[in-house]
Amino acid sequence: MAWMLAALLAIGASRPNIVVVITDDQGYGDIGAHGNPVLKTPNLDRLRAEGRRFTDFHVSPTCSPTRSALMTGRHEFKNGVTHTIFERERLAPGAITVAEILKAAGYRTGIFGKWHLGDEDAYLPNRRGFGEVFIHGAGGIGQTYQGSCGDAPGNRYFDPAIWHNDRFVKTKGYCADLFFGQAMRWMDKGGGEPFFCWIATNTPHAPLDARPEDAGRYAGKVAPDVAKFMGMVANIDDNMGRLLDGIKASGREKDTLVVFMNDNGGTAGCKVFNAGMRGQKGTPFLGGTRASSFWRWPGTLTPGDIGALAAHVDVFPTLVEIAGVKLEGKAAAQVEGRSLLPLLRDPASPWEDRHLVTHVGRWPEGKMADYKYAACSVRTTRWHLVNPDPRGKKGWLLFDVKADPGERSDIAAANPAQVAAMERHFDGWWDSVQPMMVNEGVRGPAVNPFKERYWKQFPAEKPAAR
Repeated sequence: MAWMLAALLAIGASRPNIVVVITDDQGYGDIGAHGNPVLKTPNLDRLRAEGRRFTDFHVSPTCSPTRSALMTGRHEFKNGVTHTIFERERLAPGAITVAEILKAAGYRTGIFGKWHLGDEDAYLPNRRGFGEVFIHGAGGIGQTYQGSCGDAPGNRYFDPAIWHNDRFVKTKGYCADLFFGQAMRWMDKGGGEPFFCWIATNTPHAPLDARPEDAGRYAGKVAPDVAKFMGMVANIDDNMGRLLDGIKASGREKDTLVVFMNDNGGTAGCKVFNAGMRGQKGTPFLGGTRASSFWRWPGTLTPGDIGALAAHVDVFPTLVEIAGVKLEGKAAAQVEGRSLLPLLRDPASPWEDRHLVTHVGRWPEGKMADYKYAACSVRTTRWHLVNPDPRGKKGWLLFDVKADPGERSDIAAANPAQVAAMERHFDGWWDSVQPMMVNEGVRGPAVNPFKERYWKQFPAEKPAAR
């Protein structure tokens, strides 16, 4: 707690309510306003139109890594997060989260939906700064893997069992509706202090389990699997409309910052539209990392585009500065992102060029050294150096993404000095993250913790031992 008390220093900010909505596997192209020819997202389009939107904002190619970088302001590998399962999704115990900072600054903090940064007791969000917890386990409802990463047994997108603070509740309804509804009720229960609300849907991640009426909106227009996917996005859009309308009806609209984003590149929707990008989820191309990033704060932020190169690591320092917090000590040393507040105020603000490193990770156990160059990239404002080989064979491709945003023309052979300079940056980065990959080789428990908790609460449902 000492670090938190030492880290707080008001800088005269207005301490708004902060709502962050992050969706799972919805790509940049899965929004109507981004040019999708089929999918309709009127509420997300409205949110985008009414706020600042980053047009060159990047995350990790998969979900746990992105979430860890958002929570901490530093690259996922420095949080020990190099995968989405097998204990390599657990947020390092020493990492300080944005929720911890905001809670210490007097914010109510709540998370609703997906956590995916560790399911064991020591890693749960109530230990990481969230006062209100309403989540599923693992990376998705019903998922289960060997070790600690697994949801409650038998869970599905309809009527799931949800971990609410310290016990399971058996819900009725569709998962995304439940998460938004619970979050909105929680917002209304406060006693006047500002709130930090993190809504993380598990949709539209597979399995493509949409409400029939939502999938029906696109039936016959696209392939059946894409119709389900688009129906799940439409459901998210409906909930975003309810959220925005609810905030307005409560009288909090001008006191509330709403941030919307997605967690990695697109998936099923890419079959229809991918905004002209190469690659998708799980790749180091722009199609694997480019994300939506909408920031709406009526009366404070003027709507418009921001073209600067920004990333997930920038969200933590931005939110704490908006909340009136100056980081010091360990918290300040942890953050490698930049506050986006100057750009939010004025998109023409000076913004020094930078290097952003992407690595898909997910190497086989014990093979980290062999996969140094596997599915990785280095990005600056103009250049993107990419090694797409998933096995680690080095073969750099270079793109001038300002002239070639679709990454169609490899110009590495014509620019050897640029390739060499960016490779040197990557090599230095790789060496720097090695000591912080604390989850490599860790063995998880024999039974998923969520299952153990569930069976302890509902012993009659535990399968008989064989």
